[in-house]
Amino acid sequence: MDPLPVDVAVIGAGQAGLSAAHHLRRRGFAPVGLDPEAAGTFVVLDANAAPGGAWQHRWASLRMGTVNGIHELPGYPVPPAEPTAPSREALPPYFAEYERRFELDVQRPVRVRAVRRADDDPHGRLLVETDRGTWAARHVINATGTWTRPFRPYYPGVDRFRGRQLHVADYVSADEFAGQRVIIVGAGVSAVQLLDEISHVADATWVTRREPQWIDEDFDLPARSAAIAGVEARVREGLPPGSVIAVTGMHWTPWARAAQARGVLVRHPMFTSIEEGGVRMPDGTFRPADVILWATGFRPALDHLAPLGLRTRAGGFRVADSRSLDEPRLFLIGYGPSQSTVGANRAGRAAVQQIVLERRAAVAA
Repeated sequence: MDPLPVDVAVIGAGQAGLSAAHHLRRRGFAPVGLDPEAAGTFVVLDANAAPGGAWQHRWASLRMGTVNGIHELPGYPVPPAEPTAPSREALPPYFAEYERRFELDVQRPVRVRAVRRADDDPHGRLLVETDRGTWAARHVINATGTWTRPFRPYYPGVDRFRGRQLHVADYVSADEFAGQRVIIVGAGVSAVQLLDEISHVADATWVTRREPQWIDEDFDLPARSAAIAGVEARVREGLPPGSVIAVTGMHWTPWARAAQARGVLVRHPMFTSIEEGGVRMPDGTFRPADVILWATGFRPALDHLAPLGLRTRAGGFRVADSRSLDEPRLFLIGYGPSQSTVGANRAGRAAVQQIVLERRAAVAA
């Protein structure tokens, strides 16, 4: 079957992908086959079977009143929800209504296997190969996020542990650890949030590689701007984005303050090895454990871009203003500085603006 032509292929229908699709609609683009008079065509490809992006996979105990980082999609506010409502139940219907309201015609479930150049023409098309056919796109907006690539570092003895090991991506609720000894690994927001939650029902030990640098100020606009600028500089050079925590330090969250008030916000240095029944600490002492919970973050889900040969020796992609510096037909949103929900919205708009400007320039030439 010949590739299906399209002006823009959007890969992913989470916050970033839907933001891009919305701005394409505002600029006169329409899903393929919907409006023959449209200024251009686009398709949104999503690997999930249902709307909701990563929110539909979050742990059950993550409530609307305590979730970190909700930001409405452009043009349609998040409907009011009870603070006690699980985010994975409240937010997917919002995403579904958003897709319906703006007629985004998301194609799902569609798994993108590879993105490659159709030929040697730098102004030619990119082929988006999926399990349901191939699309030939003038531009690709990649919005695949990180949720499908949980990161678990290797430590000596990791295969010897007789207890349970899981990543935050596999976490359901603290109830499953009641009465157990749990080691929580990681220095991010999720680690502290789960420490606060799990320590109510289990003996929880928190370990990190580095001593957290707690910042007394709130994570306000200047702090966010500093974090974004730091990550922007890294991705422009082709370095892996890194974490916001590494740039800004640890800011006090409601979970951190709650854990501190109960005396459980106690950081321990990272263990040196894992043994059958627990972990060996740097001072040689042994700490028994039934569970090791890896709250060690995620990596960008970009393996399907491998045929383009864009990954640097440092392991990242050279990106500026959400655009690949080495393949201008490709935009990476929800990557690096645009990984936050508000950043994803802005990146979606910026990517579409650049595409529209190029189309106008091509017509005028």
